[in-house]
Amino acid sequence: MKNKTLRKCYHELPYRPSVGMMIIDGTNRVFVGKRIDTKISAWQMPQGGIDLGETPSVAALREMLEEIGCNKGDILAESKYWYSYDVPKILIPKLWNGNFRGQKQKWFLIRFKGTNEDININTSNPEFEEWRWVKFDELLSIIIPFKRKLYKAVVKEFSPIINDTLCSVK
Repeated sequence: MKNKTLRKCYHELPYRPSVGMMIIDGTNRVFVGKRIDTKISAWQMPQGGIDLGETPSVAALREMLEEIGCNKGDILAESKYWYSYDVPKILIPKLWNGNFRGQKQKWFLIRFKGTNEDININTSNPEFEEWRWVKFDELLSIIIPFKRKLYKAVVKEFSPIINDTLCSVK
């Protein structure tokens, strides 16, 4: 009976409204950070919740500042869709006070305008223990598995824009 109750409760939980940022540098490498709050190697792009009354684009730039210590960037694109993912059931009680089953996210493609020296992940509430730029085609292979489907959709949506910006730079 407990398992049926858990399954029912799990599927009734809403998704947390949030944003994700695909931050690319001048050579179209993607910023990823390794999460500080887990023992496994959990790499991801920056993301975070949308505060009450905040627009997704404002949230994206705020989260960028909070997570990488810098918001020097231009928004190149906003995803057409809200993408969602479920966290593993074992994590639900540990995340967001158990109030959400995962996140629904509006994604932003951001061209980073700063330097590597501008990036400071040692913020007041750090989320990453290390960071790096990865080639676009490496991204999906290093991302934590339960986010890969969402990331694949974001990559598919933003790829034409990234390819166009690379061509216009040459």
